[in-house]
Amino acid sequence: MGQTTGTHSQYDATGNREDLSKVIYKVWADETPVLTMLPKGEATSVTHEWVKSQLASSATNYVIEGDEATADSLVSRTRIANKTCISDKVAIVTGTQEAVSKAGLTSEMAYQMEKLMKELKTDVEKMICDNNAKVTGSDTVAREAAGLPSLIISNLSKASDATAATGDGTDGFTTGSARALTEALPEAALASCWTSGGNPTIGVIGSFNKRKFAAFTGNTTRTQEQTKSGKLVNTVDIYTDPLGSTITLVPDRHSPAGYLFLLDLDYCKFVTLRDFATWDLAKLGDHVRKQILVEWS
Repeated sequence: MGQTTGTHSQYDATGNREDLSKVIYKVWADETPVLTMLPKGEATSVTHEWVKSQLASSATNYVIEGDEATADSLVSRTRIANKTCISDKVAIVTGTQEAVSKAGLTSEMAYQMEKLMKELKTDVEKMICDNNAKVTGSDTVAREAAGLPSLIISNLSKASDATAATGDGTDGFTTGSARALTEALPEAALASCWTSGGNPTIGVIGSFNKRKFAAFTGNTTRTQEQTKSGKLVNTVDIYTDPLGSTITLVPDRHSPAGYLFLLDLDYCKFVTLRDFATWDLAKLGDHVRKQILVEWS
């Protein structure tokens, strides 16, 4: 059967209203676990410094009765520095776009600022985890903060052809040949941390290697409760090694895929010279401009 002659359909009409949802679906990868977890502090200069103190290595220590006291070789403290860097986002919205009727929102600027704040935080998350050396900067070169891999010098598991960073932030970690994640690798790193006096509690990891943890031997036996419920739980969220070190595994979309960071939050901090802030920029025409900025290390 064909359409009756003269039938007026929606293909012919020009005045039908559009069907545009009033809901904006925000598919945003905006989680920032490292930035969120790190203790917060304040910087007072573009060069942020801290002092590291270590014990002498343990040794046999026998002295004779009545022996005259002799001085020990004292271990000097080490001074380490990182640079604060500036990160920002800027929104410019025309007066017309702010005034017209919009689906799902009232203010274009308010929506864009919400979005840019999340983007700025994910940028910072990525930079914290980047294998990046610090840059002093100049009037024409931006300062850069050293990332985590540039500050880790020991208690790490690496490929045989990899090279650890110097540890003062001036160079990066050379990754070497890729290795598959096996249970022996984090176990060895945790054992090294334990021997050195560290107690990591957080493991920051990408999605690929988070899935690899599920194949470790400690996760091959399913519990009776899982069997009764009919649910198959194939994940490792908390890992305890033979020495009793327990880490909570935190997947991070913005961390480098090939890394597992074992963090002891007593020894790392996110500091700001200027905390996240928003302000209006000068009006240069028929538009509104706003900037979000943070100066951090």
